[in-house]
Amino acid sequence: MQSAVTETLMKVLFVYNSAFLPGNGVSTSVRVTTKRLREAGLDVKILSAENADPDGHQPEFRLRRFHFPIFQPLIDHNSYCFAKDDWNVIRKAVDWADIVHIEEAFFLEHKVARYAEKIGKPLVGTFHLLPQNVFYNIINGKWRLFNKLLMLWFRGAYNRCRIVQCPSATTRRELERASFRPELRVISNGVKIKHEAEATNPQAGPYLIEMTGRYSNEKDPVTLLEAMRYSRHSREIQLDFAGRGGLEGKMRRISSKLVKEGVLKYETRFGFHTPDELKRLASKAYLYVHCAIVEVEGLSCLEAIRDGAVPVIAQSELSATSQFALCPESLFPAKDPKALADRIDWWIEHPEERSRMSLEYAKSALDYDVRKSTAALVRMYNDALSGGR
Repeated sequence: MQSAVTETLMKVLFVYNSAFLPGNGVSTSVRVTTKRLREAGLDVKILSAENADPDGHQPEFRLRRFHFPIFQPLIDHNSYCFAKDDWNVIRKAVDWADIVHIEEAFFLEHKVARYAEKIGKPLVGTFHLLPQNVFYNIINGKWRLFNKLLMLWFRGAYNRCRIVQCPSATTRRELERASFRPELRVISNGVKIKHEAEATNPQAGPYLIEMTGRYSNEKDPVTLLEAMRYSRHSREIQLDFAGRGGLEGKMRRISSKLVKEGVLKYETRFGFHTPDELKRLASKAYLYVHCAIVEVEGLSCLEAIRDGAVPVIAQSELSATSQFALCPESLFPAKDPKALADRIDWWIEHPEERSRMSLEYAKSALDYDVRKSTAALVRMYNDALSGGR
């Protein structure tokens, strides 16, 4: 017998400004999640800014892009875009849906949330973005008043939801501190899991150390470069930064200086990678380093762990990624290059332990199977439809 969800073909509207922009972790999560929900039998459509690639997939409810004066280059550097409001498109999208799912709380989502509430349409949300994710890129995240004001604005949209998905317990804690009213449900965004966990055999030659993510202040890739000055094995290390972003020029200058001074023997690699390329990179990597100071979950780290990479993860009050660590040697205090170098050296000097933990980490990723996350989202939708706030 089919489930009620499949029988009724529940119609779910996802709302996110930049759902079709490459290099954005939330965009990737939206596309993966909607694909999985469709496979689970739901009718899912997206309200979003148009895809700039005319040959690429487009949202079912398509909005034109909005270009900010002055700040647009910074927005582009962070692989993001805003959508222009079009009330005709917004009304058509919300009227179509049985349930509306907002993925953030900017201008578009506020308008959608107000209209959904006005016509009695159930609303749920996922909290992907802390205020510090925004302000670390503008004022290095130090102005608490700006963080507080932006969280209040986020709360205005999310408080119209019946349930809010928190990708981690860390995220739920921050929303509880900010007095969010809806039910806060911890549901991982999840990753696609292999049939069987496998250890990796790192590449021969230099020790490949991988870091994935935007080149931005809150991801803190510079700390990994600075750690090379303190590592006993720096001339045996090959760094690979898989991503793009506004700090690329600074990172290249630091890397070139390290090579000229003899700290590094191998040129640092920079560049965006496809998902398949990232899997191959993780299978060759000796370590995966995650320096982010602000992170609601850290799927890039989880994906590397799934593929057998052993992580070294920054511990920060606003980062949930340290939840994936299985041992103290996989943790270091955020923004501390000396401590990071010490952890890297420890793993290089304990290759047998690194091989053993590769398999243990790959096994640990099984708990974050995207199929479990999809089932939890379907339950969330049914609960939101059957109950109130």
